[in-house]
Amino acid sequence: MKVLIIDSLHPVLVEKLTKSGIQCDYYPTIKEQEIEKIIPDYEGLILRSKIIVNAAVIHKAGKLKFIGRAGSGLENIDTEYAHSHGIECINSPEGNRDSVGEHALGMLLSLLNKLNKANSEVKQGTWNRASNRGTEIKGKTIGIIGYGNTGSAFAQRLRGFEANVISFDKYKFNYSDDFSREVTLDEIFDLADILSLHVPLTNETYYLADDRFIGKFNKNIWLINTSRGNVLKTSDLVKNLKTGKINGAALDVLEYEMNTFEDLHRKELPESIKYLINAENVILSPHIAGWTEESNYKIADVLASKIIQFLH
Repeated sequence: MKVLIIDSLHPVLVEKLTKSGIQCDYYPTIKEQEIEKIIPDYEGLILRSKIIVNAAVIHKAGKLKFIGRAGSGLENIDTEYAHSHGIECINSPEGNRDSVGEHALGMLLSLLNKLNKANSEVKQGTWNRASNRGTEIKGKTIGIIGYGNTGSAFAQRLRGFEANVISFDKYKFNYSDDFSREVTLDEIFDLADILSLHVPLTNETYYLADDRFIGKFNKNIWLINTSRGNVLKTSDLVKNLKTGKINGAALDVLEYEMNTFEDLHRKELPESIKYLINAENVILSPHIAGWTEESNYKIADVLASKIIQFLH
């Protein structure tokens, strides 16, 4: 069994796979053209987001038995085409769920307490308490859409804040637990003060949160997105920030990220992104919610274990 690894990953991945008898060729700096030349020789492909594994790539990989995605989303892999050719698609969302849960909570606390704004002002010599009065989580209703690994991890971390945590997941049922109560989407619209998005990017969730969706909320809301940028339509977010329908937003992901998530398409940045950059009630981070020292290890460790289980 020969496996091609084309992204930089924690050494535990190669260590575990090698110990199980798998030959690992680790080329984290390899270019896409080189990948297409050598991929016919491999039974396994492991990556983060370096390339789009589409039908053309899969067609060239005649021996491929599995594709491993280090992380949660599989949107850069044509999973339907892969499965039609008997290729297993394996990911490791368990590896960064704790990291995302903590990051979402940190962003929420910073947003409600205006910590980024206050920090910037104090460092510039401005001591303004009145305009930096915060809002408490206690007593608020927090709606989570998507109650998988990261949604449930976020709910767990909210337990001590005495908030009313509710969640909706289109593909799960009877999952209410000590951290969240399962509700319908209409109940999210009716009750939520705070909305946190934890869904994968699919055809169904592309621009899930647009103007029509936001307009269904009974209250003005705070919005957190640590899922994928294209789940939220940026221009509609800005529209609702301007009207006050959205009190503030915390975004770890942006619609205009490159496929690798390593940068933005800077030549194509619209006015809506510039508005977010300058808005005092918006917090941005560069797709790092699942990017901790601990998650770097866990993502690779979980993926290696799943691959070994699949092969043996």
